[in-house]
Amino acid sequence: MTTYAIGDLQGCHAEFVELLERLAFDPSRDRLWLVGDLVNRGPGSLACLREVRALGEAAVTVLGNHDLHLLAVARGGASLNRKDTLASILEAPDREALLDWLQSQPLLVRRGDDVMTHAGLLPQWSVEQAERLAREVQTRLAGERSGAFLEAMYGNTPRCWHDELAGLDRLRVIVNVFTRMRFIDAEGCLDFTAKEGLDSAPPGFAPWFQFPRDDEVRLIFGHWAALQGKTAGRRVRAEALDTGCVWGASLTALNLDSGERTSVPSRQRR
Repeated sequence: MTTYAIGDLQGCHAEFVELLERLAFDPSRDRLWLVGDLVNRGPGSLACLREVRALGEAAVTVLGNHDLHLLAVARGGASLNRKDTLASILEAPDREALLDWLQSQPLLVRRGDDVMTHAGLLPQWSVEQAERLAREVQTRLAGERSGAFLEAMYGNTPRCWHDELAGLDRLRVIVNVFTRMRFIDAEGCLDFTAKEGLDSAPPGFAPWFQFPRDDEVRLIFGHWAALQGKTAGRRVRAEALDTGCVWGASLTALNLDSGERTSVPSRQRR
């Protein structure tokens, strides 16, 4: 059995199918990890959701910011953005089944020393703490008031984690760490202004993976296409897998057992 982790699909269904063929992926034998952002911006968001869901136990995914945006539009009263490509999902006959499945997905997946989240892991959090915090959000998403949570989920404050945070403020920071984090300061406060490469870091901030941790876990993440799959200056074991398929670059898989990477070129316009 081989386990592969694949970067952000963002609706790039044709490339996803091609990559699985290149890997000779066999769902009866192999396993697939997806770093989230299955949907949005690309042309095949509906097909991506259906494909991953149909793989059943052969595939696991974490929620990304675009996945949560879809849920917020469908069930939290948020509005579509001009560049969204989510209409096909919202109008699909199997819409509710797909949304129910997506809403039940976690923010963190762990297998031994391998930990997968969409955006990364705050260095101030142990893996065990991160697992507990991820479950807090998953419990709220599964609850009767999930719509109200989805409506109030996004926002840039608070920017810093504190153990005493409560209510929506607490959940919002957790979601932002797992799905939006790029640059942080030494205290773990998040910056939301810079979204490009490492040279766009604001004063006093650095990529989260350039801060040390107290463990040796391998962190699998996506979200940051501008990194082009590289984590320069890293001080932790971090594997960046968003190689910008939706922006015209490539879709990448990492063999978690051998460390080998396999990519297929994007079919999207740059």
